Amino acid sequence: MANKDRNKTILLELGKLPENNQCADCGAPDPDWASYKLGVFVCLNCSGVHRNLSNISRVKSIRLDFWDDELVKFMKTNGNATGRAVYEKAVPAFYYRPQQEDCAVLREQWIRAKYERMEFTGETKYPPLAYTTGFYEGILWKKGKEKGQFQRRKFVLSEKEFTLAYYNKEDPTKGPKALISIKDVNVTFQPEKIGHAHGLQITYQEDSHTRSLFVYHESGEEIVNWFNAIRAARFAYLKTAYPTGSDKEVSQKETFKKRWFILDSQDRKLLYFKSQLDAEELGVVFIGTETNGYSVSECIPKRTRGNRWRCGVTVETPDRQFVFMCEQEREQREWVEALRQVISKPMQPKDYTSKSRVTSIHTTGDS
Repeated sequence: MANKDRNKTILLELGKLPENNQCADCGAPDPDWASYKLGVFVCLNCSGVHRNLSNISRVKSIRLDFWDDELVKFMKTNGNATGRAVYEKAVPAFYYRPQQEDCAVLREQWIRAKYERMEFTGETKYPPLAYTTGFYEGILWKKGKEKGQFQRRKFVLSEKEFTLAYYNKEDPTKGPKALISIKDVNVTFQPEKIGHAHGLQITYQEDSHTRSLFVYHESGEEIVNWFNAIRAARFAYLKTAYPTGSDKEVSQKETFKKRWFILDSQDRKLLYFKSQLDAEELGVVFIGTETNGYSVSECIPKRTRGNRWRCGVTVETPDRQFVFMCEQEREQREWVEALRQVISKPMQPKDYTSKSRVTSIHTTGDS
């Protein structure tokens, strides 16, 4: 007969191991649920998605539920590191891995892609996945400029042409309403701003102005496919711009533009503007703590050597790296010191709310 208290102690100790002390799916700290079919430790929010995959995953609380000896033994021989080796073996460099604060549709589709569709095990898929074909088209609901109503519009993404087009009519022979260069595109989920759980904001540059398209799709899988297909096309463009770079290096490269920065240490935000006279920021980077995966350091990007803008500042966040350039070493040291002071401060409850509201638009590589 299983010893309830002993098994609970074993599970809690397993959950504290470095490879298990973060949710296997979103990275939330101290997960207290586990899938006894997959052998991974997950947080409460992700456990809800696992419950909807009952033919693949079954979850229990490691604190409240009863665990028999066989299930505990299974968890001991598996764990999050083993799960990642199987289910995240071949995650593309451009594919977005959701974090704790990301919206529900990103979390759910990441979990379904991993365990249900098994998209990242390294096996060949047919037909090809939406984000690996280099061409994607379909219908999205787009918000109109005048009345603000959403209307069905055809979108076409071409990796070959490095363009994203949309049509006011579903007949493509009448030409696109807009033809957007992939090099200027950024895409983020904005469910609250758009008023739909699957709301996506597509931002791009046009005539020196920042434009935004607000779209959604009723299918969570479809909208996340669009999100990652756009990221894939963007990544392919950067590969042509930096052909000698590794996938990791290419995913971090952007064109540098001159921007005015303000560090709001009280709200842990790094804001940047097109100029110091602008009232509205172009984007915001949330600055968390080191224990939450944030860091700052000096750097000298290879492609800037010999230029006067050679004093780099690298800000690492849990989901991406930001590189900013200063003209002088003094400015570089001052920014690094100021950012480190923010990173060293413990986060307050209000900071987690602030982080969830932060939207980063055209951040990586801006200077």
